[in-house]
Amino acid sequence: MRPEALCGLLAETDRLRVFSAVVLGADLPSTVADRTGLAARTVVAALRRLQHGGLVDVVDGRFVAQVDAFKDSVREYAPQPAETEPLDPDRQKDAILRTFIVDGRLVRIPAAHGKRRVILEHLAACFEPGVKYPEKAVDAILRAWYPDYASLRRYLVDEALLARENAVYWRVGGYVEV
Repeated sequence: MRPEALCGLLAETDRLRVFSAVVLGADLPSTVADRTGLAARTVVAALRRLQHGGLVDVVDGRFVAQVDAFKDSVREYAPQPAETEPLDPDRQKDAILRTFIVDGRLVRIPAAHGKRRVILEHLAACFEPGVKYPEKAVDAILRAWYPDYASLRRYLVDEALLARENAVYWRVGGYVEV
């Protein structure tokens, strides 16, 4: 069943209340009416509609909720994750990058030195070798990645990926594509 159909079945308050009562164990129309406070005619109409929609079945004369319909619907109609380009050809580095970089932004700086080094090497690739950058340009590039750009800049210098002199930075380490 399509998710829209499930939502449609439960969009009316009375049907939602009736379905909830059945899920919570009310198995006869009279019990459902008692638990929901709805009129018997409303309960019977809602049960009929829910049964026709596949959310309620009758087993041995008693109503039973078909809660697996939700899982089945999600499994069948959930959008498939898009295939994405790896952030690094090395699978281990790619896994680290995917953990800390979401939607093109660094979500947090890793505490573990090895993981932080992988992230910093990835960020160092934003800087062209041989080009000197003023501190404001470095800050602007790093701010696009993470709000605490000063920490990133300091880590890049400490890890010898960028060098600094008189507020001018240049790339001195990291992987370079040829």
